[in-house]
Amino acid sequence: MELALDFWHWWVFAVALVIIEILAPSFFALWLAIAAFVTGLALFIMPELQWQTQVLMFAVLSVISIIAWRRYYSINPIETDQPMLNRRGEQYIGRVITLTMPIEDGHGKVQVDDSTWKIEGEDCPAGTKIKVVNVDNVVFQVEIVS
Repeated sequence: MELALDFWHWWVFAVALVIIEILAPSFFALWLAIAAFVTGLALFIMPELQWQTQVLMFAVLSVISIIAWRRYYSINPIETDQPMLNRRGEQYIGRVITLTMPIEDGHGKVQVDDSTWKIEGEDCPAGTKIKVVNVDNVVFQVEIVS
């Protein structure tokens, strides 16, 4: 028995992929959905396409669409007014803070806004002004402000 795929099978598959993209946004299923839609369109125009050709076309178009998007996105990144929104620690780089507890043996803690952060830097007493110069995971690297 020969496998028979009609153009609308590909379009239903494309809609299913778009629904998956909406429910679990990964920005990956969208490009597969576009490939499925184009494959269905090709089958609509050329109904004699064999199923093997259709699957191959879908696979090739999927890879092409994903590579094209990644290349486009690397050249034209999305600009935002809050580039550090999901990188909370990096938002504090450059900020000057007054220590409430000393840095001892190169380690300490500091209260910044509503959070307590671990810090690493030169030993110094409470009341010293320090500047956050880097973030290593969740640890601030600090320098004494002169």
